[in-house]
Amino acid sequence: MHEQTTSVAPIAKSVVVPRAPEDAFRLFTEGIGTWWPLRTHSITDPEPETAVLEPGVGGRLFERTKAGEELLWGTVTVWEPPDRLGYTWHPGRGEETAQEVEIRFLPENDGTRVELEHSGWERAPEKRPGYDEGWDIVLGRYVEAAAG
Repeated sequence: MHEQTTSVAPIAKSVVVPRAPEDAFRLFTEGIGTWWPLRTHSITDPEPETAVLEPGVGGRLFERTKAGEELLWGTVTVWEPPDRLGYTWHPGRGEETAQEVEIRFLPENDGTRVELEHSGWERAPEKRPGYDEGWDIVLGRYVEAAAG
């Protein structure tokens, strides 16, 4: 008996920020705790203290609660500053349900085009519907931080 897999389309988003690729990458990674919308996009209640993305392949992406607990969202799989970042994504779920997020930072005029692709939905198709709008909110906050 063959296991049948159905392909679920990835989510693709793109924004332009008024920063050089190096600065755009640094804000997205080192600065994630300053712009990620934790009040609406986290897995803890009460609200978490911060989001952290550890540099390098194998680094963790997690939220830290005010009590100091660290809750894993994913693990860095691609670390190519200032061009590319990739990580698994399974906030509040087991790693076996992880999708992949890949972000590219491309020079464009006086800024950077940031392209995000969130794929691997076959492992958690029920989670996909909320993410199309969710990434709009997250990237909107990133754009605001980059402009500020």
